[in-house]
Amino acid sequence: MNEKGMSLLQLRQRKTRQTAALFLAPVIILLIVFIAYPIVDTFITSGYQWNGISADKKMVGFANWAKLIKDTKFWIAFKNNVIIMILSIVIQIPLGLAMATFLDFGGKKLTVFKVIWFIPMLMSSVAIGFLFTYALATNGGIVSTISGWFGGGNIDLLGNPKLALITVILIIAWQFTPFYMVYFMAGYTNIPYDVFEAARIDGAGPLTVLLKVYLPISLPALATVGLFAIVNHWNDYFSGLIYMSKASMYPLQTYIQQLTVDLTQITDADQLKQLSALNNRSFNAAKIVVSTIPLLIIYPFLQKYFVTGMVIGAVKE
Repeated sequence: MNEKGMSLLQLRQRKTRQTAALFLAPVIILLIVFIAYPIVDTFITSGYQWNGISADKKMVGFANWAKLIKDTKFWIAFKNNVIIMILSIVIQIPLGLAMATFLDFGGKKLTVFKVIWFIPMLMSSVAIGFLFTYALATNGGIVSTISGWFGGGNIDLLGNPKLALITVILIIAWQFTPFYMVYFMAGYTNIPYDVFEAARIDGAGPLTVLLKVYLPISLPALATVGLFAIVNHWNDYFSGLIYMSKASMYPLQTYIQQLTVDLTQITDADQLKQLSALNNRSFNAAKIVVSTIPLLIIYPFLQKYFVTGMVIGAVKE
């Protein structure tokens, strides 16, 4: 239909669609180039037998995937990642919500606690890593020293497979819970003050306000924070790199990062030949694809709350 035969409303709708397409095109191109293409290319690479540098590239179909099913080290790292992610979320989100409720209920007289509790979030991960590796060191560390005062021996919290994961989870919670606290506090600004006032007049305490007022209204914020936490902890390799002293305790991303060998930086011919024989880029590609699947499954269930949660605390007319 030409423009002469179109109504003013139809013309406006057409212009709107064209403008939307114009603005969305760069985003779609970036998504294809930096997200869709790498995932598809990695999946295709997993169907070959290839070390990532030589011209010898052989199609093997799903042989790498069959091999991956039997790879014990990969699934141990996968399990460690799931444990860290789930327990971190279970600890951090309820704790952040409780802290935000406490501070919001207390008003301005608790402002000093807002500053104190947010300090861990202001510190770099490297500084926190140095702080806790020193504090938890078996020789001269603060924990072992205190244990010695009471007649106990050295305590190796980061070297003990039974304690290392829990210790790292608690360190991560100490660092990131303040972020969720601040996010929930921003969400509370959307709740009309009259609702709080009515609850307090009815004799509701902090726990009742949390369960009956905050939680029902804060579902978009909870979903958004949950999505942030899932992505953050699932993709975290830095914590495992700093705190874990044994490869068997590595989370998945740290395990995958340790498999990467940059053969282009090796100049020694004999060493290059040896590493080329050991490096299996196509097998590692299958591991990378598997590592992305959980996030691709989870996101569709939470995305409907994501946009609502992202604008929480925004200025409204």
